[in-house]
Amino acid sequence: MTEVIWKPYGDYLTKSNIKRFMDQHGIKTYDELIKRSTTDVEWFWDACLKDLGVEWYQPYSKVMDMSKGFPWTKWFLDGKINIAHNCLDRHIRDGKGNKLCIIWEGDDGAVRRLTYQEVFEQSNQVANALQDMGIKKGDTVGIYMPMTPEIVIAMMACFKIGAAVIPIFSGFGNMAVSTRLEDGEAKVLFTADGGLRRGKATLTKPEADKALENVPTIQKVVVFRRLGTEVAMKPGRDVYWDDFVKGKSTEFETAKLDAEDYSLIIYTSGTTGKPKGTVHTHAGALAQMAKEVGYYFDTKPDSNFFWFTDIGWMMGPWEVIGVQFFGGTYLFFEGVPVYPNPDRVWKLIEDYKINIFGFSPTAIRLLMTFEDEWVNKHDLSSLRILGSTGEPWDPNSYMWFFEKIGKKKCPIINISGGTEIVGCLLSPLPITELKPCTLRGPGLGMDIDVFDDDGKPIRGGIGHLVCKKPAPSMTKGFLKDPARYIDTYFSKWGQNIWYHGDWALVDEDGFWFLHGRSDDTIKIAGKRTGPAELESALNEHPLVQESAAIGVPDEIKGEAAVCFVVLKPGTEPSEKLREELKAQVIKHLGKTMKPKELKFVKALPKTRSAKIVRGAIRKKYLGKDVGDISAVENPDAIEEISKAI
Repeated sequence: MTEVIWKPYGDYLTKSNIKRFMDQHGIKTYDELIKRSTTDVEWFWDACLKDLGVEWYQPYSKVMDMSKGFPWTKWFLDGKINIAHNCLDRHIRDGKGNKLCIIWEGDDGAVRRLTYQEVFEQSNQVANALQDMGIKKGDTVGIYMPMTPEIVIAMMACFKIGAAVIPIFSGFGNMAVSTRLEDGEAKVLFTADGGLRRGKATLTKPEADKALENVPTIQKVVVFRRLGTEVAMKPGRDVYWDDFVKGKSTEFETAKLDAEDYSLIIYTSGTTGKPKGTVHTHAGALAQMAKEVGYYFDTKPDSNFFWFTDIGWMMGPWEVIGVQFFGGTYLFFEGVPVYPNPDRVWKLIEDYKINIFGFSPTAIRLLMTFEDEWVNKHDLSSLRILGSTGEPWDPNSYMWFFEKIGKKKCPIINISGGTEIVGCLLSPLPITELKPCTLRGPGLGMDIDVFDDDGKPIRGGIGHLVCKKPAPSMTKGFLKDPARYIDTYFSKWGQNIWYHGDWALVDEDGFWFLHGRSDDTIKIAGKRTGPAELESALNEHPLVQESAAIGVPDEIKGEAAVCFVVLKPGTEPSEKLREELKAQVIKHLGKTMKPKELKFVKALPKTRSAKIVRGAIRKKYLGKDVGDISAVENPDAIEEISKAI
């Protein structure tokens, strides 16, 4: 039984948003809260949105309608709403226009600050410009640009009109951009001349131009001058941002939309197959994001929030919508964690007095390789809550985050869900005890379970993570591909069970843990494991920075583990170290799990959101075509797999 390392105290217990909700409904304990919210989801979502203060132009007549089945559930029937009203307009109406909304820091240290009034007026100008060119409710608009405040302004403008936003990762190459814009039939693209990364200019507009060769629906390209660099402009199609909004009114009447009208089309960033367009509504996205940012991360109007992300990943829109709903302040950062020095992130936290900070386990493993002095020189006392998502933790890096960054005082709200939910199936709360690496339990209103292979609940062993009731933010199918949606989530146990594709475990104390994706499963001599177990064992070694484990065919065991290890700077590979690491796996997991091969590499291929692409590693190792790797930030690392020693 793993020990509890954090217990809630003080304001977490008495002044948190979730404590207010519990008191309002006479709920005394965490277990009672989870049971009530997941047993009666209609009651929960109604009570939750009322408590949080979500505003409707017209109230809904019914919370949910499952008459067409779980996969096609409709939410908040007859309700009229708009994300932009809830995240912008009402704050201006209530006299909060001077409140700081966005802090932006560029890779080069440049800083901009925008108030809610400034975001409001500029988004109204963009909305007027879009409307004047004929963009209307139901149209789609792409955003492909580095992390600047203009992303938020464009996004809010689209919401105001009722146009759906396609946010695209700023590091994608032209093929990935083209696929998404073409599939979404975008009419407008917001982009930039370029951005800065590690002190070097990267041009975005030329990639956009190549992408648009295959997107006939695009009518206008709006180019923000981030660098001031000259870029090619196509007459009649391309316009600079300043010229696009010039002379436009700062007033705009936000559209009163149906609850189920589309707000976001976010494409999953898989490395194989055609990207899946997940479709989200105004009411559904707002409900889930406000719930999570409000209850899980206890965000309030005086909060300073920083999640290290890109707008193309789910966490980008999640942060913007969630924090702006509460009238809080958030930081957009253009750069990377280690430039110009390994303390860049810790300096940002100190400079802007960040209270709520979200980061990935992989990024933490990178920053752990540097001396603690880089952390210790900064005052991180403003931190109140730490967050993480994207992949399973290993105990070593989790505890470093908890002890070195949170000083053992801050809970790690380790969340997991997906783009298809724009939210979480699992999450701790500020009122819950924590064990290392735990996700604690089901998200509020998320009726989840862990099933064995026969579809029966399992406790104390690894099983399949499933959801037994719908949630308002679940994707409305996949864009233009309803059959693939059903096949992905509802083919394993029928259309009453959402199969998520994660391995999960609930321990004897009721704490939940994740063990990786089921498609990353390794089955050795009949025993099933996930990469996370093997990688955690390897990452505990003091000379290991990070690792990736894959399963490969084996004549005797059916499948065997092959591990790729990145050593800490200054450490040389050796046969002695190789055997030491294999022995470490045996010590933790037994002889059956001993890696068939253990190879040293300089880097592991990852997406920009720091997910290790194990599928691509496996294909490269086996000599197969790795497929579409447009989501991989460092494709050279894939080539390194075949040269590993």
